[in-house]
Amino acid sequence: MIYRLQHSKLLIFILNILIISGLIVACQSPKINNTEKVAVNPACIQNYDKNRDYFPDKITITRAKGFSIEYHNNYKTITINNPWKEAKTGFKYVLLQCGTPAPKDIKDSELITVPINSVVSLSTTHLPHLAKLGVVDKLVGVSDTKIVNTSEVVEKIKAGTIANVGSNASVNVERILELNPELVITYGTGNVNNDSYPKLLEAGLKVVINAEYMEDSPLGRSEWLKFTALFFNREKEAEQIFGEVAKKYDEIATKVKTVKERPTVFVGFNFKGTWYMPGGNSYAAKYLEDAGANYLWSNDKSSGSLPLSFEAIIEGANNADFWLNFSQKWKQKKEILAEDSRYGDFKAVKTGNLYNNNLRVNENSGNDYWEGGISNPDVVLSDLIKIFHPEILAKHELVFYRRVN
Repeated sequence: MIYRLQHSKLLIFILNILIISGLIVACQSPKINNTEKVAVNPACIQNYDKNRDYFPDKITITRAKGFSIEYHNNYKTITINNPWKEAKTGFKYVLLQCGTPAPKDIKDSELITVPINSVVSLSTTHLPHLAKLGVVDKLVGVSDTKIVNTSEVVEKIKAGTIANVGSNASVNVERILELNPELVITYGTGNVNNDSYPKLLEAGLKVVINAEYMEDSPLGRSEWLKFTALFFNREKEAEQIFGEVAKKYDEIATKVKTVKERPTVFVGFNFKGTWYMPGGNSYAAKYLEDAGANYLWSNDKSSGSLPLSFEAIIEGANNADFWLNFSQKWKQKKEILAEDSRYGDFKAVKTGNLYNNNLRVNENSGNDYWEGGISNPDVVLSDLIKIFHPEILAKHELVFYRRVN
């Protein structure tokens, strides 16, 4: 009995010694272990210098009208001028270089640390920007994985690294919170019942509005690549990429400036009794002008869509040479005539000068014209010139447009 008691005391004594020794070792070594395990973000500034310019590469906005940028030494301020039609408010974002102190007075601006390392996009039009800038690896969620065409993003979706988070009107806030992105890029319409950004802000997420769709020119929309680049500190890349696109676009447009014959053209289709025709100062009208066509509603001075009757279209476009950009589901002439026999009265239908921008549509009806086309207006313009003036770009093969037979 005495032996067992002494043996137990000895074991307890040894265990206490081991525990104390372990604690001493643990107290002496955590700094080394933590240093080895915790990676330091190389993008963050370690020794802040208030006199240093942390954004030596800057963007210059030349075509877009919807946003502006102002640089400071360690932060940059983005102003969204016209987020949606008849907007009575704008948005300001302060992009703070990681590892530097925030400015004292930012008022109602949203503070976002850059460069960001994870992002959710609620519009497929933003995806080509991420691909061109080489930051698709930062993308963790999109609005609808099924309709995506951007190949780099499609690969990530197939690999299961990009989640489906719902559309602007029915966004899955809970899923986005699970993903915990540093930024959500969305758009606004001014309709509180459809817009996602109020719900996302309320959930505590960092949200920014991309208003590229409000631009009234192809290059204006394309230049929003620079807006995306600002959040990744990829200004240098964005300037080079957009500069090349703008140069190509202008060079191609120059080829048709002196054409003597400009074919007449109209666009759109009858939708539930209304034909929405783009205004003369719209994005679509600018494309047609630059492609050497005579757009029949070019004299209108609006930048939005004109709600017209079928009768008004027949009166104005019955003898037009070309009809473009109609229903995305139509791929054959018989489908057009089956929808409404009155379409057969148009000269363009009789002559077969029907072209639709649905050549690149995936199996889930995702149309790359509204994705890759936005980011590559020089290619879209080449398609249009090939349609109206095939002799000018004889070697060009249609990319986004198809002839409907």
